[in-house]
Amino acid sequence: MAALDRNQEPEREVVGILPAGGRAKRIAPLPCSKELYPIGFRSVNESQSLRPKVAAHYLLEKLRLAGITKAYIVLRKGKWDIPAYFEDGAILNMDLAYLIMRLPFGVPFTLDRAYPFVQNAMVAFGFPDILFQPDDAFVQLLSRQKATSADVVLGLFSANSSQKADMIDLNEDGRVRQVIIKPPQTDLRYTWNIAVWAPVFTHFMHEFLASVGIEDKPTETEADRWELSLGQVIQAAIDNLLVVDSVILPNESYLDIGTPEDLAKAVRNGGPESISSRLREKP
Repeated sequence: MAALDRNQEPEREVVGILPAGGRAKRIAPLPCSKELYPIGFRSVNESQSLRPKVAAHYLLEKLRLAGITKAYIVLRKGKWDIPAYFEDGAILNMDLAYLIMRLPFGVPFTLDRAYPFVQNAMVAFGFPDILFQPDDAFVQLLSRQKATSADVVLGLFSANSSQKADMIDLNEDGRVRQVIIKPPQTDLRYTWNIAVWAPVFTHFMHEFLASVGIEDKPTETEADRWELSLGQVIQAAIDNLLVVDSVILPNESYLDIGTPEDLAKAVRNGGPESISSRLREKP
């Protein structure tokens, strides 16, 4: 049988993955998982009755607005309040499933737990403790990936602090040349917080993590001193000639509620929509 032309291949299912394996040490102690920390309110019926809206709801909502109806949340043992709250996903008209992380050495290892379930799908990724705008961010990323057939598309934001972020070096067409991890000084402007990627990157990450060698890793109690970031894996993909593209989301804001300062801002301002408008009002 003749091979299908690339343009004739059926569209792949898009599946969300959310890492929820962190310990939230910077804002501990908490009464709940940080992904469930209440940030603002949501309407629950036609009468506009309000209920608390938790942090991870914002990310899941944006996935759903992009037509994504299935997502995996990868948990650390003990964070059972997350599935207890979101249950099967009906609160968002989504299908949610939960996986338990195995290796505590960074987000890539957490995401790789979903490999058997998403290896042939398009993946939409975001951090459930980072609030951001715009609502159609994943729509824009998926459109860019479809137009360019890139292996990875990153959603870029103006960095709040380059010393705490993966800074992105782009060419004039928006293709990513380099991911620079937390540079002490840089003229670069953008960092990334969300992404979509094709199966080729899912397979690359799986093989890359296997090549690291479990026997060389520290014990879980020493994990804080040895942690691989997703930005490092993306850079390794670039070094291996995978195509990483980008969408710049100009004039938009983000807050990482895993830090005390940003958590206070988020609670005070009531969610990413209010945060974004307030920041744009600043001279």
